[in-house]
Amino acid sequence: MRKIIFTLLLASSLTVSCQEKENKGNFTFSGSVDTYYSSNLSKNSLGTVGVLSDVPANGFGLGMANTIFSYEKGKVGVVADLAYGPRANAYTGTVNQLYVYYKSSEKVTFTLGQFNTFFRYKVISPVGNFNYSVSYLFNAGPFSHTGLKVDYAASDDLSFMLAVTNPHTITTGSNPTHDYQLGFQTGYKGQFLNLVYGAVTQVGATDYLFLDYASGFSLSESFFFGINAAYSNSNNDEIDYQSIALYLQNTFSNTFSLGLIPEFHKTTS
Repeated sequence: MRKIIFTLLLASSLTVSCQEKENKGNFTFSGSVDTYYSSNLSKNSLGTVGVLSDVPANGFGLGMANTIFSYEKGKVGVVADLAYGPRANAYTGTVNQLYVYYKSSEKVTFTLGQFNTFFRYKVISPVGNFNYSVSYLFNAGPFSHTGLKVDYAASDDLSFMLAVTNPHTITTGSNPTHDYQLGFQTGYKGQFLNLVYGAVTQVGATDYLFLDYASGFSLSESFFFGINAAYSNSNNDEIDYQSIALYLQNTFSNTFSLGLIPEFHKTTS
């Protein structure tokens, strides 16, 4: 089945910063809200927007609203990101992010808690991800992680990240099986290679491998060409898939952009 979903997205955001005395740190409040209208050219199978089965592809709808509270003092900071609406309910629940971080140096940052995924095209917030109707690749996740990660900025162009987290299907509560995931990312000039290995479900397979490549190129002042390729495998669950999605985006003005996502995938189970 082939389907093309055109989505018009309206998103707005607000940021308020309060700089108090130096010894009291810096508090920031920000947030966003988005609504959309979508239309599918297919009359036989309308489909849905992303994996939101209760949101039809044809019509107006509310995506999500979120409020972000952050506080930083010296090398330490905390972020609380609360989300509401159908999109939030489908992906992360009310707590989108809740973490503390410590900047041990200009190059090294430790983060502990629940944070959005480092897989570049899997961010659920439309403010951070233009590709609102998403793709089969997006549906596979992960969307967020709960655990510890270390980011190292080797230079302005080169970065590395290591992480130990719960299975990405566990975003709240305990981890009853003591099974975890190992994560890795390297980025160079806007090209990112991501890897996750370990458990996915609370009482299921523990040998899932996720490989993900994400990149993007501005071919002109208005046209952006993005690529997301992925491979996943589990011998325990006897599943294997490969997928590639292209993100074609053209900005016609400061208020109007249009995107198209051709996608090719293969699944064996």
